[in-house]
Amino acid sequence: MMQESNSNNYLSHLNSQGELQMVDVSDKQSTLRKAVATGQIRMSRATLETIEAGNAPKGDVLGTAKLAGIMAAKQTANLIPLCHPLPLHKIEVNITADRKLPGYQIRASVTTKAETGVEMEALTAVSVAALTLYDMAKAREKSMEIANIRLVSKTGGKSGDYFAVEKSN
Repeated sequence: MMQESNSNNYLSHLNSQGELQMVDVSDKQSTLRKAVATGQIRMSRATLETIEAGNAPKGDVLGTAKLAGIMAAKQTANLIPLCHPLPLHKIEVNITADRKLPGYQIRASVTTKAETGVEMEALTAVSVAALTLYDMAKAREKSMEIANIRLVSKTGGKSGDYFAVEKSN
């Protein structure tokens, strides 16, 4: 069971009548905010080696996935209905080979100075980077698995900082 760091017992995207709403952040202070999300994609050792050698049928798998993750973070408000459009000041997407999986570890970090956080942007970046890795390598292997996409940290804002507890395998 996951432990929630926020003690609020309500869903902020529902009004008092239980109807959907976009949260009003007009009274909140604009502060420096950062979120980091991670995820992974598992694949066969042969597919990993093909990507690492630069021999994937569709070309630069890692470069394309990294760019897709960055672009996705910038489009989060267009993809997730109640997200606020935010000025993103920095987006980093790192994709690292992991021979133990085998596959790739994906990490996205997003920074802004705004009235609301960038958790969804970081999660979207990781998700789309993983989906792009899948798309770029699916001709080689369709059984790849995208897994463990999660928020690992969030700093800034009224609700305070959040750091995920390490998961044991």
